[in-house]
Amino acid sequence: MEAAFFDLDKTVIDRASIAAFGRPFRRGGLITRRIVVRAITSQLIYLHFGADQKRLARVREAMLALTKGWERERVQQIVRETLLETIEPIIYSEALDLIEMHRNEGHRVYLVSASPEEIVEPLSEMLGVNGAICSRGEIDDEGRYTGKMEFYAYGPSKADAIRELACKEGIDLDASSAYSDSATDIAMLESVGHPVAVNPDRVLAKVAKERGWKVMQFTKPVRLRHRVTRTTPVLTTGVAVAGAAWIIWRHGHKARIASRLAV
Repeated sequence: MEAAFFDLDKTVIDRASIAAFGRPFRRGGLITRRIVVRAITSQLIYLHFGADQKRLARVREAMLALTKGWERERVQQIVRETLLETIEPIIYSEALDLIEMHRNEGHRVYLVSASPEEIVEPLSEMLGVNGAICSRGEIDDEGRYTGKMEFYAYGPSKADAIRELACKEGIDLDASSAYSDSATDIAMLESVGHPVAVNPDRVLAKVAKERGWKVMQFTKPVRLRHRVTRTTPVLTTGVAVAGAAWIIWRHGHKARIASRLAV
């Protein structure tokens, strides 16, 4: 069985997913406007300079401190209520095409992200992929975040989780593909037979050139509603977006059935 593993930020979507949810979290009363502005500034720096270990470590520690005491159920509610309006306009068309291609070839598809499961798992459901590898915050007995990390899906940990999943699901990693923009994911890319650098930062671009890895540029964020066929009746914007998400899920569901029958 073959699989395709997609990094999320700047690979499937055109920005950092945590920063994208800044405004919904502010409206939900979890953070202030000042924090949203700081998140947007960090996003601009991230887009221009790329990610390095020190910068990502600072962001991670700041986010953990910020979320301490938040109710996990409240975070999940906000994400699910605002997922379409937040993520729907910023998904790369090229990523959707690749996901569809892998499904059509009977491959399993997974998102692999350092972002928290409260964001990544609903998005994986919306896209109709087979699952997700993502970070998990520690939760106390009252359902609140402790400010500590239970599992951080970052760097070599991504590759370890991919190998563990492959062993469990019978995935042939030598025949599988992985897509990422960041040098922090070199271990993830090395874990498969077909690594692809997408919108690579400077370090990853250099490594990809030296090793002969395929390089792709994703440049076309597209609204899911534009993936709906013209024959699909559109009653309201909300119906159009929900319809697009349902179509993507349906294609993924069929692919999963086909994949199971082929095993």
